[in-house]
Amino acid sequence: MSVPVRARAAVALAGSAVMGVVAFCWPLFVTAGAGGVRSPWIFALLLPLVLAVALAEISSGGMDAKAVAVLGVLSALGAAIRPLGAGTAGIETVFFLLVLGGRVFGPGFGFVLGNTMLFASALLTGGIGPWLPYQMLASSWVALGAGLLPPLRGRGELTMLAVYSALASLVYGLLLNLSFWPFALSAESTSLSYVPGAPLVDNLVRLAGFSVATSLGWDIGRAVTTVVLVLITGPVLLRTLRRAARKAAFT
Repeated sequence: MSVPVRARAAVALAGSAVMGVVAFCWPLFVTAGAGGVRSPWIFALLLPLVLAVALAEISSGGMDAKAVAVLGVLSALGAAIRPLGAGTAGIETVFFLLVLGGRVFGPGFGFVLGNTMLFASALLTGGIGPWLPYQMLASSWVALGAGLLPPLRGRGELTMLAVYSALASLVYGLLLNLSFWPFALSAESTSLSYVPGAPLVDNLVRLAGFSVATSLGWDIGRAVTTVVLVLITGPVLLRTLRRAARKAAFT
């Protein structure tokens, strides 16, 4: 039994999604000389507000005390195990919890889990900065997407979750690259540099080249780690989380 998402919470989620798309993708559509350099700071200030609204709506609409307790346990567990792998050859030990938690408890719960887990781990490791809202939002999309997958069971479900984990890990890396790529090579004129006002396809090609040259190895490491952990822990954790959801009988 997943945590329900009511109408107001769904509207807040949709608003956060639209704001997130704009926050990540503005470099691809801004025109030359349009003042895009200020945009990341504006979005870095607005994103926490939008996320706070979405979290408040979801919490007031569908998350009771039992759901909050489960959220706290999963967030604390993710924050505790993330330092064991993050930053080491791309190994990421927390994404499998986002996928499995979102899968069992639903997209609304997954959205909140992605935010709280990344925020808690940032507090624990000191990883707080203007990049944190982007990490939180991208992670929330990973867990939310897992909650929207088709209702398969058994080996089919594990295979689906493994494929989704690989794709989501790669997309997560690409989104984070997109959040800072316009400034990474701002002082250089290379084939990988961001060019304000350039055609969309040209900047996408430059972004792809930048990602391959700088982070693809880390993104593949994240994907492989997440897939392996989902396949190994999935059978047990899915049963355990679903048993907890049935006993909690979320309102």
